[in-house]
Formats: sequence, C-alpha cells, structure tokens
Amino acid sequence: MESHDYDWNQHWDNFDDASSLNPAQRMRHQLVVRLLRERLGNDRTRILDLGSGQGDLAVILRRQLAGAELIGFELSASGVAISQKKVPDASFLVVDLFQPPPEAKDFTGWASDAVCSEVLEHVDSPVDFLKASRPYLANGARLVVTVPGGPMSAFDKHIGHRQHFTRESISRVLTEAGFTVERTCLSGFPFFNLYRLVVIARGEKLATDVAAGHTGTSGSLARMVMAMFRGLFRLNLMNSPFGWQVVAVARKAG
Repeated sequence: MESHDYDWNQHWDNFDDASSLNPAQRMRHQLVVRLLRERLGNDRTRILDLGSGQGDLAVILRRQLAGAELIGFELSASGVAISQKKVPDASFLVVDLFQPPPEAKDFTGWASDAVCSEVLEHVDSPVDFLKASRPYLANGARLVVTVPGGPMSAFDKHIGHRQHFTRESISRVLTEAGFTVERTCLSGFPFFNLYRLVVIARGEKLATDVAAGHTGTSGSLARMVMAMFRGLFRLNLMNSPFGWQVVAVARKAG
C-alpha cells in the first residue's frame, strides 16, 4: 500500500508456502483472533484486513470467526489472487491507500473491526498510512495492530523494514493518526524472542537465500525446527516487559 523497492508480487509468488509454515506468523494470527474475540457481540461484524498479504490471516478468521464478513486490501496483485483462492467467500482488492482505486469507495465506513498485522514497519510514514485507512472504518471501529519489536535482522532489512517499535512508539503513531489506544502488549517472551535470535544469527545468509529463491523450508531439518517452535510458542507470555512482538488495540476516534 506504500510502494518501495521490494517486489511483493514476486515475494508472494515465491514464498506463499514458506510464509504459511512460519510459526511466528501463526503466533501473530492467533493473537489477532484472540483480541478480536474479546469484543465480538451479536452485531454484524465486518473485518477489514489492511495489508492482507497472501490471505493466511483471512483463512484463520474465516475458520474461527465464521460469521464475520471479510475484506482484504493488499498492494500486491499476486497476494490478492492467492488470497481469493484460499478464501473464496471473502473479497480482496488491490489497493494503495494513498492512491485508492474507485472500487475502494464502496467500503467507506464499512469496517466494524480492522487488522493491520506486520505492515507499518514497511511504510515510510505509519501515521499517514493509518490516517489513509480511517475512511474505511466505521466510527468507533476497533483496530488491532501487530508490529515487530526488538532488534532488526538482515532479513528484516531485506524485506523492507523501516523501523521496529516499542509500546510507546506504536501508541504515539496510533494517537497521531486519530485513534484512541485501549491496550498495548509486548508478547512472545521467551520463545518468540529465541526464534528471532535464530533469524538474527543467520544474518545475511537468510537474506541471500530469499534473494536466490530458497527459503530452506523444504528441508526436513527446517520443518522440524519450525514445528518445534510452533509447540514452544504455546508457552509464550501474552504480555511481559521483554516480548518482541508488539501488539496494540485502538479505536477510531471521532
């Protein structure tokens, strides 16, 4: 939704399977579902996924929040095409929030809830990005945000991370964008932190593998390691002073 040098069309074409197997992504998606469930009532739930990627979050939302209406806005046409195949009864649109297509106007004030998961670290101005999302949210709509905290790896830089966040910095971004912050968490301690340290330790090698079209996920050892972390992630703390997964819940202010 805000372009940069990284080719997200090629990314989702090449690494859909790898992303789906990523235990960190699964952890984040479960956090999002948990937070969305805290307030769901009998009213009509309309969830807008801002930066819907290749649709893995939409798959989980459809499975665990079956009655919700789902829309995904995604910059990558490849991501939209893959998502639509995964969740045929949801709608996915190619949308640059700074230059939205005419069909995006159909969703003005549409969302009762929105998710922005692992997007803001990729954009030059997170405040402007969130301001550009506001027209599609109903008054008082809830927004669940996940962003990376902790140190930045070579792989993070390779895929276009501009910055990582703290509780204070994500709260400041949300407030400046016109949202009222209800909750912030530092999730993932201790095993998500350990997983991130493994990624950091691989350094340039992981970025080189990705650039060459190799993720390593086809190897049995890599699959075993990811399966091990998926199990360990069940023991992560939802909130601690040390978690490297930053999570926030906010509402669109009037």
